[in-house]
Amino acid sequence: MARIGVETTLSDVKDALTEMGHHVVDLRGAEDAAYCDCCVISGQDKDVMGVMQAEIAGAVINAQGMNTEEVCNVVNQKIV
Repeated sequence: MARIGVETTLSDVKDALTEMGHHVVDLRGAEDAAYCDCCVISGQDKDVMGVMQAEIAGAVINAQGMNTEEVCNVVNQKIV
């Protein structure tokens, strides 16, 4: 499955994506996003630890205003 970076405050999203079989890593800084197919941020800080400026292959998903299921659906759409 895909390698997904998830901001540490989104533990419910991390758990759900892990259950789906994705390899989930904590986003603590821009270097954590470097090899991710997709990253999920909380949206509270639009440039969380430089992730928005990081060179990543996939999308950065702002989870603000979405529930866990919605975030997981967007992730699955982006990595297909």
